[in-house]
Amino acid sequence: MATYPPTHYHFINYSFNIHHFLHSKNMSNHSSSFWSHVAWNNGYHPYTFVQFFSEIQMIELCVAVVVFMVIHCLRQKKHQGLPNWPFVGMLPSLVLGLQGNMYDWISEIICRQNGTFIFKGPWFTNLNCVVTSDPRNIEYLLKTKFSNFPKGNYFRDTVRDLLGDGIFSADDEIWQKQRKPASLEFHSAKFRQMTTDSLLELVHSRLIPVLEDSVKKSTSTDLQDILLRLTFDNVCMIAFGVDPGCLRPGLPEIPFARAFEAATEATIMRFVTPTLVWKMLRYLKVGSEGRLKESIKGVDNFAQEVIRARKEELSSDVNSNSRRSDLLTVFMGLKDDEGKPYSDKFLRDICVNFILAGRDTSSVALSWFFWLLNENPEVEERILEEICGIVSERDGDSSLREDFVFRAEEVKKMDYLQAALSEALRLYPSVPVDHKEVVEDDKFPDGTVLKKGTKIVYAIHAMGRMESIWGKDCKEFRPERWLRDRRFMSESAYKFTAFNGGPRLCLGKDFAYYQMKFVAASILYRYRVMIVKNHPVVPKMALTMYMKYGLKVELVRRDRAQLQKYVCIKSS
Repeated sequence: MATYPPTHYHFINYSFNIHHFLHSKNMSNHSSSFWSHVAWNNGYHPYTFVQFFSEIQMIELCVAVVVFMVIHCLRQKKHQGLPNWPFVGMLPSLVLGLQGNMYDWISEIICRQNGTFIFKGPWFTNLNCVVTSDPRNIEYLLKTKFSNFPKGNYFRDTVRDLLGDGIFSADDEIWQKQRKPASLEFHSAKFRQMTTDSLLELVHSRLIPVLEDSVKKSTSTDLQDILLRLTFDNVCMIAFGVDPGCLRPGLPEIPFARAFEAATEATIMRFVTPTLVWKMLRYLKVGSEGRLKESIKGVDNFAQEVIRARKEELSSDVNSNSRRSDLLTVFMGLKDDEGKPYSDKFLRDICVNFILAGRDTSSVALSWFFWLLNENPEVEERILEEICGIVSERDGDSSLREDFVFRAEEVKKMDYLQAALSEALRLYPSVPVDHKEVVEDDKFPDGTVLKKGTKIVYAIHAMGRMESIWGKDCKEFRPERWLRDRRFMSESAYKFTAFNGGPRLCLGKDFAYYQMKFVAASILYRYRVMIVKNHPVVPKMALTMYMKYGLKVELVRRDRAQLQKYVCIKSS
């Protein structure tokens, strides 16, 4: 007689018989007769059934445990900001966050957690940190207990390949050695005059001709790229006394600029990668670490060439009386603790750090500013009213000449423009996050306990999106929030941290505002800047908040009638 394999129906029927028998009979007394009746008579060995039901129970137990863990971890999201999984911590959420806008993702968590949350990484990594945007905490770590919150070893080790021991990553004596001379130079009348003169030359001899060429050809252009070129030339001229000629007609390819951007992007990836992983990649010279190594070669080549050229000039008797005063020259004239001139490595670190400070911050801020104006045309109207009103106070009618130049005192009067730039920095700070480390056990004003060695990330980008700081309209672009009786009024550095605060307050803050105002006014007075339709505008994850795809714009020249309209509006 033919035999057939058991079917699903057979298993259900046998299961029912077993279940019924176990509940109606004593298992120990009837197991033998039961299995003989049910199992042997149906062609199955009793061991097969025992194994089958044991596996079912084990699967059910595993499923129950997994479901319990998932529910437990997801419930933690309400209290801890993110699900905290066994072994891997909050890493899965971080990986998902990296797939989109990282900064918006952090901001949403910060706002849900009322300004502070603790990120817990995998148990085998050092990704644990306290993330905060609470102004009370920011003031505490940047000012009140400044000495207890240095940049720390973790930050220095992470950025050392790119920034070395420069002012951005240095602490204590090394930081002081760079901060004090730079501060004296930044506040000297000679340096201030040099910065304004070099900016005027760059804007009118290079920026406007490049923009005008785009208008004549009726082509779109990447405004972020142009602004990065402008600020790069500017910082090199005032900090190192050299002119790289990055902003020229035709926009020549500059290897350093490409290498520098790639290096900052690869460096920031280290902060979201377990240290053991990125150090292994660095050893193998693959992935992002392989790209970082190649990029740093380009950065080093540029810095070494700048240092070499400056040393040659300083050693030349012919040029000694005509050499320019710049930061690099100042540091070359100083001595270390042993009375020796600073090494080329130290000078290289100074160059790279000041390029990061002077090139990226202003240009990135201006890029977001022009994008926000395109989204809020009424703000652009008010800026033009202010500019035209100030220009109309001049004696004589020179405002429409091609070589028209804003005077320094006119730029300083542009309060609404400064408010609009500050509002752009509030929403899109050039440095979106910064890092500290705890030296001794401490506690934040909001009650967060800080153990020695704890890493602290203060999320500057998130601060601009917190209702508790800026009100219910915090996500709106509203320059009026910065004005009191039509005059610009700055906010606390611990509420508006775009320029840092405390002893590390940005040395170039005043010049950065002047630079941004002069450039923005010179462009807006001549052109209407329109973003190319459907051009994607999202931030890139790097040390500074670049636009990932640049800022493609089309420029339209303004005519006399348009400008006169704004003068009339202002006067009325």
